[in-house]
Amino acid sequence: MALEQYENDDHRIQEKFKQKTWNEIRTNDSWAIFKIMSEFVNGYESMGRIGPCVSIFGSARTKSDSRYYLLAEKIAYKISKAGYGVITGGGPGIMEAGNKGAHYGGGTSVGLNIELPFEQHFNPYIDRDKNLQFDYFFVRKVMFVKYSQGFIVMPGGFGTLDELFEAITLIQTKKIAKFPIILVGSEFWEGLMDWVKAVLLEKFHNISPEDLNLFKIVDTEDEVLDALDTFYKKYNLSPNF
Repeated sequence: MALEQYENDDHRIQEKFKQKTWNEIRTNDSWAIFKIMSEFVNGYESMGRIGPCVSIFGSARTKSDSRYYLLAEKIAYKISKAGYGVITGGGPGIMEAGNKGAHYGGGTSVGLNIELPFEQHFNPYIDRDKNLQFDYFFVRKVMFVKYSQGFIVMPGGFGTLDELFEAITLIQTKKIAKFPIILVGSEFWEGLMDWVKAVLLEKFHNISPEDLNLFKIVDTEDEVLDALDTFYKKYNLSPNF
């Protein structure tokens, strides 16, 4: 990492910790409300017209020759052919693979982009009228949850884990209706889920046994589509086609 970046980071930290007057804080917060409202309104108006979609999450750092990139592309293609659109975070890596598969599958391809200091930039496979830009993570996350028929979670980093556990939490606490959460790549997810079972469930009793049924681990595109279909048949629900 370049010395200049360290210096820039130090400067940003110093700026954040500068003492502000109460009036400055209140004024900034008041104007931020209007920006937040505008993002919600724009998101609701745009996403309300897209039809049934499934969100695909995963690392922006995944290379295009990675087997998980290629698998995400196959998954998106297959579910697009089954009638689902695809929503991603709009960036590179797994997100690009999801939009690419949807694009070539003839399905809806949505990108919910956000400006980040590192790898984020929108990919070229998003439908032109469905490339949304966000400044606030929490507004963007509302769009994922509100307008997705299911979550497909590929290997990723902290952001992917954040999106996964927020979805599980919202379903566990019954703040949203249940929908399928499908984790792809058993070699990636099994260590984490072993810890969830051994530590959260069995050692500390911080979750219930039925909470383990809120997600499913699979390895192939066919298993993903089967998990989606099985979920809606099991609960006698319609994916709102």
